[in-house]
Amino acid sequence: MKAYLSRRYHFSASHRLHTDAYDAAQNMAVFGKCNNPYGHGHNYTVQVTLSGQVDPATGMVCDLGELDAFAQTNLLSRFDHTNLNTLDCFADKVSTTENLSMEIYGIFQNFPAAHLERVHVEETSNNSFDYAGETTTAPGLI
Repeated sequence: MKAYLSRRYHFSASHRLHTDAYDAAQNMAVFGKCNNPYGHGHNYTVQVTLSGQVDPATGMVCDLGELDAFAQTNLLSRFDHTNLNTLDCFADKVSTTENLSMEIYGIFQNFPAAHLERVHVEETSNNSFDYAGETTTAPGLI
């Protein structure tokens, strides 16, 4: 029997939306206040949705302790209290939450105990982003 598990994680990080492909005026026009040279921060909420067979002995898709340890090592220790623009993964791309969502998806694809379905990243109470990989559509999205 296949079941779905969603788990939330929280971290704080700063970034500046800026691309070297644009001059200063274009960056300001496209990114507005998010192009502030000093950056700005967010308290991100990441929800990962995994699926798998329910283990008949434990009744679980996966061990939450293993998932939390994986998230601590691969997500939280990497992004929490960090300037995203200083990370290698954003060296050649803008540190938008769309790109952050794809980066987080790539991280959790390596979690061995369950299949990653999608990631959902809340940047603010008004902005959230979903990524479900290149060949699938996020559940509930058209």
